Amino acid sequence: MKKYILIPALSVVVALSSCKKEFLQQTNPNAIIVENYFKSENDVLLAVNGAYQSLRSSNTMGENSGLFTDERSDDAGRNDNQSNAGEPFQFNDFSLLPSNSYLKSHWLALYQSITRSNVILSNIDKVTFTTPANKATYSAEAKFIRAIMYFELVRKWGAVPLVTKQLLTTDEVTASTFRVPEADVYAQIVADLKDALNSGLPNFQPVAGIGRTSKAAINAYLGKVYLTMAATLPAGKAENLASANTYLMAAYNMRGFGNLSEIPYADVFDVAKKTTCKELIFQISYKQGDINYSSSIAANNQARGESINSLKVSTGIGGNVKTDLINEYETGDLRKDFSVKYANDANVKDWFITKFRDASTTATVNGYGGNDWIMMRYADVILMLAEVANLQGNDAVAAQYLDMVRARAGRPLYAVAKTDPVYAANFPTMKLAILHERRVELAFEHHRWFDLIRNFTASELVSYLKAKPQATYGIAKLSNVTTKDRYFPIPFDEVKLDPAKMYQNPGY
Repeated sequence: MKKYILIPALSVVVALSSCKKEFLQQTNPNAIIVENYFKSENDVLLAVNGAYQSLRSSNTMGENSGLFTDERSDDAGRNDNQSNAGEPFQFNDFSLLPSNSYLKSHWLALYQSITRSNVILSNIDKVTFTTPANKATYSAEAKFIRAIMYFELVRKWGAVPLVTKQLLTTDEVTASTFRVPEADVYAQIVADLKDALNSGLPNFQPVAGIGRTSKAAINAYLGKVYLTMAATLPAGKAENLASANTYLMAAYNMRGFGNLSEIPYADVFDVAKKTTCKELIFQISYKQGDINYSSSIAANNQARGESINSLKVSTGIGGNVKTDLINEYETGDLRKDFSVKYANDANVKDWFITKFRDASTTATVNGYGGNDWIMMRYADVILMLAEVANLQGNDAVAAQYLDMVRARAGRPLYAVAKTDPVYAANFPTMKLAILHERRVELAFEHHRWFDLIRNFTASELVSYLKAKPQATYGIAKLSNVTTKDRYFPIPFDEVKLDPAKMYQNPGY
């Protein structure tokens, strides 16, 4: 059976999905056969653009994908167990079912993005490039996208199917429908990122290339991948930590600024400065004022009766923030007033997210914002360096990195902070101090759940969450959390394909 590519106005959408036999059933008469599509260098570029475009989806890694990350954590989560059959509520309530349609959409979207990369990599050798260096660049970009998608999958589901080529027949699909060990998935992620790093990509993209990857981004992701491997895989901890430090330092040494304090916290999220802020390493681009490609996060997070985020009038509660996070901000933390606000509307009296703002007239009253979604920035890299140092037993170095972030936030340096009885009681170890700093620095940027599962075993995570007061968590029940919640369940329809090879995660 032939494969097709659908070509919309601004991107190439590969009309394939992964781990579903139905992905072969493409009958659109206006589609272009894949084998006939890749004729020129520009065709490959358009396909790569389509792969990047897939990152914007709320079902992959875009700005509105917080359901699968922040709402799984103790930072955010809706106090609504009725809307959409109560399915979104299941994520934060730790009552997630394998039949959850949002879970299935997330799984499929991640694999569809991987398929776009696989199609590019399987066909790129058929094209004669007028600029040979572009072939290596486009291949590197496709491998980067595939790597970060698998990074999402392996952290959330553990062992998952690993597909690295375009699947051409039903037999090939069937042969690829099985879960491989986490270590094997990580090995592929590392291989893809290292291949991408050895390309001709620039250290940072110029303004015209913002939204595409770079060597700084790849180094930072390699560092995060190795750090995650060190913390979660049973073997190779010392070697993985050493590699994490190597790549994170490589990213850090590429920075275009001196001290982090040179960059005001608000500048990181300023729409007017998104092309010039030197803290940003990799971001998903959105276009201000454009009905199709604008950002909606500012308007979506705004609560009724408020106007700080957007000119769009809100009728709802906005981006709900858990009191547990509010209570964790230290007195005087500059990040709190920028990131959250209490809505005092008669019908909405609760905290909402204000970190992502575009109340400009260009965004209009429809909320067509220009916020880019930040995937990687230097505060994240710095705090990962602190985490690596702590895991290597060097808390003095960890404190130096921690202080870089605390200084910008107007917080006392760590040596002073730990003499405060309240701080010392809340964060008695360097590990907890770093986890705290990541929480308040990177709040709502889709890091918190990954930070929790990286820093705690399944049983430790249960204890950590259940120790929190239920009153600070909302109506979602902390009593529901068990060791099974370290991973998401494999979607029911995927298990049905082959219950033995697509076995369900324990407890579901």
